[in-house]
Amino acid sequence: MNLVFPPEQNERIDRALDGLLSPTERAAFQADVVRDPALRAAYAARAWLHGALYAERDRLPELLETEAVAPRQVRWPRWAGFGLAAAAVVAVGWVELRRVVPPAPVAVLVQAENTKWAGSTLPTLPQSRLGPGLFSLAEGIATVRFQSGAEVTLEAPTKLEILSAMSCRLLEGSITAEVPPSAHGFSVETPDLKVTDLGTRFGVTASSTGNSHVFVFKGEVELNDHSRSVVRRLKEGKAYLSGSGPMASSAEPNRTEPVQFIDGWTSIPTSFGRGADSYVRRGTTEPAGKQPLLLVKHSDLESSRTNERRAIVTFDLEDLATAGIAEAELVLDPEPSGLGFSVMVLEARFAVYGVTDEGADKWSESELSWTNLPGCNDAGVVSGQAVKLAEFSLARGGSGAPLAIRGDAFAPFVRAHRGRLVTFLIVRETGETDPTGLVHAFASKEHPTARPPTLRVR
Repeated sequence: MNLVFPPEQNERIDRALDGLLSPTERAAFQADVVRDPALRAAYAARAWLHGALYAERDRLPELLETEAVAPRQVRWPRWAGFGLAAAAVVAVGWVELRRVVPPAPVAVLVQAENTKWAGSTLPTLPQSRLGPGLFSLAEGIATVRFQSGAEVTLEAPTKLEILSAMSCRLLEGSITAEVPPSAHGFSVETPDLKVTDLGTRFGVTASSTGNSHVFVFKGEVELNDHSRSVVRRLKEGKAYLSGSGPMASSAEPNRTEPVQFIDGWTSIPTSFGRGADSYVRRGTTEPAGKQPLLLVKHSDLESSRTNERRAIVTFDLEDLATAGIAEAELVLDPEPSGLGFSVMVLEARFAVYGVTDEGADKWSESELSWTNLPGCNDAGVVSGQAVKLAEFSLARGGSGAPLAIRGDAFAPFVRAHRGRLVTFLIVRETGETDPTGLVHAFASKEHPTARPPTLRVR
């Protein structure tokens, strides 16, 4: 197999495989691949090599240790962007790799909407034929059609491993699966569940905090919950959540974490001092102050009223000269909630309110509930008790990058706040037309890896 590619095409092919081409560049590249047999052969060979390297991922430490074996006996091809690991595979496993037959395609990437990819081992050009490998979708929505006929739609941010024409593994994120009779038995694995289709449409999410959620839109599925050693059937309109909700953090965040001063900005996280964050859910009195996620949802559907959620964050302004604040912004880190599906909600609009009653800033995480959330009643935010400071939106399948939320009213509100605590409400204003719509989530101070809610001022 010829693995030496035209040098002028190396960078372009690599950028295509990594999903780094703009829509215009991607369309031009696709047209060139169809027109140019040499480019098509080079692209196919490089895509195969990506899959071969991924297949050898478990052996890379061993190969790296033996990298120095007879280096002068190897005729090195010109590699672009594959680094030391790829060089080690070539040096040590060259003969073996040449004998490997590229895996037969088991699926096709049929659609990609506003996508950005990060770390995928499979080609990300629409209409690419796919063997086993990993998709890592950072932004947008993509649809894969398996040879069995099953269609799986990925909602960013999602990591999905294609295993065969009849199976895939969801490492994190959300997918929906449409399964025709020809593919009955198609399965989706998560870290704690195996979902086997019995017909015909279902959705699965795997949360960054460890829980999986399944909803059957139509037909029936079989569930195997590894954490509970439970096998059951789930019928149309029913949902299943492994565990009892977003997993609670095992440790209180470091309360001595210093306020950060960078480029004239002062950053105050909810984990500092007397800061706090939580969310409430209608009809539930169980406090959520120790959860790693702040959940937010709004629905006008009567059947979804108990799923309504609002978030609250409080920051400690001790020793901060608030009178001199000229600018302010709220930074939130979006995270997969593992609850609901963004295909059921288009672009979602949110609002940030400042709680005007300074006495309400001392709310307790252990006592907070839907009925005593500051600035709100059952119908929504109460005029005179809270004031709207800013709005922001999250696109369907949008990026999970941290959000810096600004508004002209932020700085004046913090400046005028005489107490040493300041409190904000985060509510979703966009409703939904389906009860399985997405519950949006942001990292709390208990999240093990993500940034806590942060107030930045200068």
